[in-house]
Amino acid sequence: MHRTYALSAYTRQNFGQRVQKIPLDAGFSCPNRDGSISRHGCIFCPPNGSGSGLRERGLNIAEQWQFWFDIHNTNNNLNLFTAYLQSYSNTHGPIEKLIRVMGRLKGLPGLTSLSLGTRPDCLDDEKLDLLAAQRDELGLSEVVLELGLQSACDETLTHINRGHNAQSFAEATRAADRRGIKVVGHIIAGLATPSGREGLAELLASVDFINQLPMHGVKFHNLYVCHGTALARLYADGQYVPLTQLEFLTQLSEAIMHLNPTTIVHRLNGNPLKDELIAPDWAANMRAMHNAIRSHFKANDIWQGKKNGAESGPPDWFSPDYKGDIP
Repeated sequence: MHRTYALSAYTRQNFGQRVQKIPLDAGFSCPNRDGSISRHGCIFCPPNGSGSGLRERGLNIAEQWQFWFDIHNTNNNLNLFTAYLQSYSNTHGPIEKLIRVMGRLKGLPGLTSLSLGTRPDCLDDEKLDLLAAQRDELGLSEVVLELGLQSACDETLTHINRGHNAQSFAEATRAADRRGIKVVGHIIAGLATPSGREGLAELLASVDFINQLPMHGVKFHNLYVCHGTALARLYADGQYVPLTQLEFLTQLSEAIMHLNPTTIVHRLNGNPLKDELIAPDWAANMRAMHNAIRSHFKANDIWQGKKNGAESGPPDWFSPDYKGDIP
């Protein structure tokens, strides 16, 4: 039984095979790091952000692409790929830089789609129009924005030094959708708040918030404490206690049952980079977490949309082999 509308099912339904993401670091910064709005970053974000680290080794975009292309093509016989501009906020800064980066994607072997990690406050009409045009410019099947909502509670967003509010996320999502750009929202369970951390009610409020928007997909994350972050200081001072694994599994299950059954689930948990994690210990092993989630869903008969339009059972389109229309 397929219990979520997973990204793997979506890609096989639409492309006939797996589509592999290739992470790219184009040298963008973040307004929450470079002083545009702050120099401190979100309280959970380590100083180096996220990414493959290949740019730090001197590889340009084409060389980063070729590095991963050779691995996946040779070892897994894959030939369709998404260019995933992952590190920091990939629409931050002057549009001229974004234009140059888009130009460097032309001709990359196997390129079929584009995904950019960014923030809702780093998007304007000019940049959205440019990104929408890339479908034709680069011959892509789709352009996707990965936007961090994290929480629909503005008090939490202020406390974690996010630098934007929930309404900014909603406006950016609608503006992208009007241009045919798909949006994947990020939500974090167990976020730090002035009084401790968010609970189930706040997580479900965030799910309900994105359910009302034209969302293509969602990524769920569990908050973990990394070295070099403001959250690490709160944790050391006893002002933040991470979720236990069971608490996270319970909250995630409720979130999944309340999620629209047509929203594509890109991931169900986050995992830190090597040597990055302080706490909780259970967040370190990605494979073990995947197994724990699957086991918990099966044992408790959890499926996506069970409390939101799919009460009778998992819909047929959760299967990678589904060929029909999706409501």
